[in-house]
Amino acid sequence: MQRNKQVAMGRKKFNMDPKKGIQFLIENDLLKNTSDDIAQFLYKGEGLNKTAIGDYLGERDDFNIEVLHAFVELHEFTDLNLVQALRQFLWSFRLPGEAQKIDRMMEAFAQRYCQCNSGVFQSTDTCYILSFAIIMLNTSLHNPNVKDKPSVERFISMNRGINDGGDLPEDLLRNLYESIKNEPFKIPEDDGNDLTHTFFNPDREGWLLKLGGGRVKTWKRRWFILTDNCLYYFEYTTDKEPRGIIPLENLSIKEVEDKKPNCFELFIPDNKDQVIKACKTEADGRVVEGNHTFYRISAPTTEEKDEWMNSIKAAISRDPFYEMLAARKKKVSSMKRH
Repeated sequence: MQRNKQVAMGRKKFNMDPKKGIQFLIENDLLKNTSDDIAQFLYKGEGLNKTAIGDYLGERDDFNIEVLHAFVELHEFTDLNLVQALRQFLWSFRLPGEAQKIDRMMEAFAQRYCQCNSGVFQSTDTCYILSFAIIMLNTSLHNPNVKDKPSVERFISMNRGINDGGDLPEDLLRNLYESIKNEPFKIPEDDGNDLTHTFFNPDREGWLLKLGGGRVKTWKRRWFILTDNCLYYFEYTTDKEPRGIIPLENLSIKEVEDKKPNCFELFIPDNKDQVIKACKTEADGRVVEGNHTFYRISAPTTEEKDEWMNSIKAAISRDPFYEMLAARKKKVSSMKRH
């Protein structure tokens, strides 16, 4: 009984803070401090929030990377096509929002897929690039906000030359396209957030403090999600609807000094007194226009402040997903030339 209680407590702690949860389970002899044991625990996933699993696996500590590789090894991809393997993989956790984390996880996935299916692709880079192309295809075909749906021909031409300079068989690409067209990826929604189509692969997400825009200025803790060139904030991670939406077009960002540490501010660069185009939901459910001429936000640590600022700067101007992919394609073509 006592043990079951502690395991339940450990899972709860994990869902709130993955590192602390794992630490608690190890200290109470409920988990061994080995990458294999922790990977098994995450892979079984009983009672675990899949967003928290994704966060833990995406960390860049050497130990977390070991756990990630052990976790990926538990997946059996032999004789599955790439879409089937991705379906299995992306159901076992929720991809975090940061480009570097996604990069590490997809790199590990590509290595494992190629290990289980030797000879399908010339290299793990090919598998990695095609996996991303499939994830982006899934978003393009099934996200209602995307009006321009890519055709199978466009998908094929997008992926020319990725197989170490050569082309992949058209039949293979057609099958992958049809599979995604007929059935979108099921993305875990176990954290109660079913805005997953909008918020699948956000650029960044996390808790921040936001200064209110009312007469009495108070700081409130909000869950922020950065995606599609917008900053959304929620009262709880499980909320279905955001409390506020801040489109980032035409905004600038700067560091500011405040009594609160690690502050930055969003503002309109040429017109400090203009109200920022944004909206928020009132307590009674009405959606109203925001009244902020600036948004002041405080991050928990200096590092997180810098990361948020960099992510927001990138979102103001471009899509980091495509950049990551472009960098990988460039690497492949430059290796080809040498």
